[in-house]
Amino acid sequence: MAQWDRLNQLPAVYQLQLHELYDRDGLPMDVRQYLAVWIEKQDWKRAAQNHDYARVLLQVLLENLDIQHSRFSQEKAFLLERHHIRRYKYYFQHLGDPCVLAQTIQWFLEKEEEILQSADMAEQVQRLQVEDKPMEINSKQEVERKMAGLRNEVQCMEHAMVCLEEQQDEFDFKYQTYKMEAVVDEALMKERMSVFQELINKLNECRKTTLSDLKKILDQTKDLIDILVGKELVEWQRRQQKACIGAPDNDCLDQLENWFTCVAACLFQVREFLKKLEELVGKMTYANDPVKAQKPALQRRADELLKDLLKSSFVVETQPSMPQGKGPQVLRTNVQFSVKTRLLVKFPELNHSMKVNVSMDRKTPKIKRCRRFNIVGTTTKALNMAESHSGGMVADFRHLTLKEQKSGGGKGVSDISLSVTEELHIIYFDTVFELKGLSVELQSSTLPVVIISNSSQQQSAWASVLWFNMISQDTKDVMFFASCPPATWSQFGEMLSWQFLSATKRGLNDDQLDMIACRLFGQRQSYDTCLVTWSKFCKENVPETFWVWFDGILVMVKKCLEDLWSDGHIMGFVSKEKERALLKRKQRGTFLLRFSESVIGGITFSWVEIDDNFKPDLKTVQPFTTNDLSQIPLPEIIRNFQILQADNIPENPLLYLYPDIPKNKAFGKYYSEKTGDDSPYIEYIKTKLVFVSKETKC
Repeated sequence: MAQWDRLNQLPAVYQLQLHELYDRDGLPMDVRQYLAVWIEKQDWKRAAQNHDYARVLLQVLLENLDIQHSRFSQEKAFLLERHHIRRYKYYFQHLGDPCVLAQTIQWFLEKEEEILQSADMAEQVQRLQVEDKPMEINSKQEVERKMAGLRNEVQCMEHAMVCLEEQQDEFDFKYQTYKMEAVVDEALMKERMSVFQELINKLNECRKTTLSDLKKILDQTKDLIDILVGKELVEWQRRQQKACIGAPDNDCLDQLENWFTCVAACLFQVREFLKKLEELVGKMTYANDPVKAQKPALQRRADELLKDLLKSSFVVETQPSMPQGKGPQVLRTNVQFSVKTRLLVKFPELNHSMKVNVSMDRKTPKIKRCRRFNIVGTTTKALNMAESHSGGMVADFRHLTLKEQKSGGGKGVSDISLSVTEELHIIYFDTVFELKGLSVELQSSTLPVVIISNSSQQQSAWASVLWFNMISQDTKDVMFFASCPPATWSQFGEMLSWQFLSATKRGLNDDQLDMIACRLFGQRQSYDTCLVTWSKFCKENVPETFWVWFDGILVMVKKCLEDLWSDGHIMGFVSKEKERALLKRKQRGTFLLRFSESVIGGITFSWVEIDDNFKPDLKTVQPFTTNDLSQIPLPEIIRNFQILQADNIPENPLLYLYPDIPKNKAFGKYYSEKTGDDSPYIEYIKTKLVFVSKETKC
């Protein structure tokens, strides 16, 4: 099925992501829709690097737009569409370098794939039942139970306030009537006064009960706020932190928004109840009136609770990210990035009324020669419900840029010196909540970001983000790398698996993680007590650090081997010793695919031959890199691979994918339509990739 068709069949939440993607300039959604099949068949990656080829594609694109314009011209109803087509054609004609257009289209197609992968991953997570563990379900049910109890108490209080007002009106009516009658009889007067005293006593008891019930409501509210702010919000922040580095955690805010809004609405109602009590006291009071004594304290407490809730309700929903970065929290100077804030207290009357301002680093970290930055772009936006697919109150900053201050900062402040990619910075957001006489200043901040000035620093910067988000739960600790703690093997292995899961929909299994642990710590019976240091992760053995090796494999799999990896055909992380143990008892022609331990971003295969003594003999091919696989797909290499046997007769030694799957059954669906000697790749394989070695330094 075509990629565009698959996108149109996704659930609404992902289609809204698609609409948000095409809100950007560069490729109109109409053009993507009209020319979907043609766009997906072109090699835009090649066009981005080949000016002549890019010009040819641009010319064909313009011709296709002419054809589409002609179709619309046959119907008068398509006047607007014809206008759009002409405008799009004019835009593409005057774009300048056609390679830029090719890069732009390639970027949009990659982002579409990410949306599809996100949807696929959500399905996988749902199947694995990762989203809601029994304890989490029970926790949600408990919050819902408490929330329902609070709503019920507030509704009862509404009724109680009506009864209290009616009771006071009854007393006032009878007392005013009594005064108008001008009773002279002393006995009757005494009897009437006794009745009035009884009414006053009842009113007093009613006021006491009302105040007591209001105190109980505030107690319930505080209990809920403690849960929402101290537990649920903290857990969401941790889930978001892990989701930023590939964890399949649910970081949706809709549930929290419902809870925060409900509690805030109840507190505003409590403030209305207290205001009503003040009105009633203004009409009638008496000695030892409980409202006069208790109302001020209740008012202060209600306002404090509401302010505490509101101050915690302003969050960063989507962490800062660049369009073509390795992941969130890595930003580059002079390159646009986006970030989204959200107010969890959703009152429609505040739509477009709250302005959010963005700023950088309130305090300079105590680091030698620490850089400082200015934020350039639209730094003020209004919270609104139009920019959120769920209708949340958000401010989506899409066109921000960082500029380094020439003066620098932190000179001589400290002896602590960190590399550029270990320097952490925080982006802040400020707004003011104003409603019904209450004004509260709100502030939120991003997770620490790493700011680079060159794309060559992305790999190292992403390593810093991975390490911080994996270990630190202090989201404002910009000095984290000044004294960097180690990670447990459990944390580290889980993080590595997330990288593959988020990139390819298939994580790492226990055997693959054991091979990685063995590479780091040597052979052991258990790695449970092992610790991975920051230095071992990405500083030892420069330039071929562990992270460079691992990330090289990840990039290769993402670019060239995603389907093979997702389908489980690549064993991948297996040591040469384990490989020998697996293959030595297998029949001739059995092979497996593993990642090279010495070539960055390399994959190789070994197979079983039978020597003259009828003993298994393992042979290994020179590793293939991303460059090799971008020219010839790995399934075609496996399909047409040949070595010269006796009498110079070429033979393909690869027969069964480990353990015993016939080669064509495993890889047949990946082959090109042509077979055997007719394959367009056969000449390349014969002449370029036929080298076979018995060496195992791969």
